[in-house]
Amino acid sequence: MGENQKRILEMLAAGKISVEEANRLLSLVNEQAGKEIPETGKKEKTVVRYLVVRIEPKPGMEAMDSPRVNVRVPVSLLRAGVKMKNFIPPQAADEIDKNFKQSGIGFNIRHLKDEDIEPLLDALSDTEINVETNESNIRVNAE
Repeated sequence: MGENQKRILEMLAAGKISVEEANRLLSLVNEQAGKEIPETGKKEKTVVRYLVVRIEPKPGMEAMDSPRVNVRVPVSLLRAGVKMKNFIPPQAADEIDKNFKQSGIGFNIRHLKDEDIEPLLDALSDTEINVETNESNIRVNAE
C-alpha cells in the first residue's frame, strides 16, 4: 500500500473525511498508480482491474460486417475462477488437462493456486498486444 493510500485511510479513521471522500481520493490515487514519482524516479505498481479486448474495424471497413468488440473482464472474475477450480469434478479436470496437453500446453488445473494469479496479473499490467489485420485492429491490454 502506498503512502498516500495510508494517509487517506488514517484521515478516514480519524473522522477528518467521509467514506465517500476517502473513496474518491483513493480512486484518484489509484489512477495515478504507474505514473512516475518525481522524488524517486521510480514507478508505482499499477493496479489491474480489467482485462480488455477491443476489435475495431479499420477506417473504410465499417460497412463490411467487420465486428466491433469491446470486452472488459473484471480481474476479480479471474480470481474467483481460480477459487472455483476446487469445485471441478476430477473427471472434468482430467478432460481439461488432456485438452491442454493436446494443444501443446503443459498445464495441470489441479496445481493452480490462488497465489499463482498475482504474478500473472503483475505481468498483465505491463502487457499490451496489438494485432492489425486487413480489416481491423485488435488490442488486448489490462487497465
